Amino acid sequence: MALDSSIFLIGYRGTGKTTVARHLADLANCAWVDSDALVEQRGYRTIAEIFAEEGESAFRDLEQGVVSDLVDLQGRVVSLGGGAVLREANRQSLAGNHVAWLTASAAVIAERLATDKVSASQRPSLTGKGLLNEIEQVLAERTPIYRQCATIEVDTESRTPQAVAQEIYRQLVSP
Repeated sequence: MALDSSIFLIGYRGTGKTTVARHLADLANCAWVDSDALVEQRGYRTIAEIFAEEGESAFRDLEQGVVSDLVDLQGRVVSLGGGAVLREANRQSLAGNHVAWLTASAAVIAERLATDKVSASQRPSLTGKGLLNEIEQVLAERTPIYRQCATIEVDTESRTPQAVAQEIYRQLVSP
């Protein structure tokens, strides 16, 4: 079944957005897009380099442009960066779209990120604290925003990415 609109995946990094997006796109027989990859393409650097060289505000400006472009596309599964929902303009852009919030506990996210060498090298620390403390602090700040944006919430903690994709598909795409 083809999508009549796009599905946006939001949530903290390490909740499986990119992996689930691939599986969900296969189920829906459509393309998938990772907004962080587009930000890096437009910025000609990694996200960590953009943060280090120009700061978070410059990164969020690039991200906002990407989100604005992505909401105009139809029939895609879009994995958004964990902080994409921080900008009011992005939240307004997402309004009226299918938005699946992928969740997991701080401990599980920390465990996933600790074993993901790519994430550690490409994503900057947001608080300068230890990994678990940072996740707990950022989740506390972002959870109300994720909740506000989401049309559905899916716990990824004890599910495979395929099972998460199937749950989203069942809730948002199946007749």
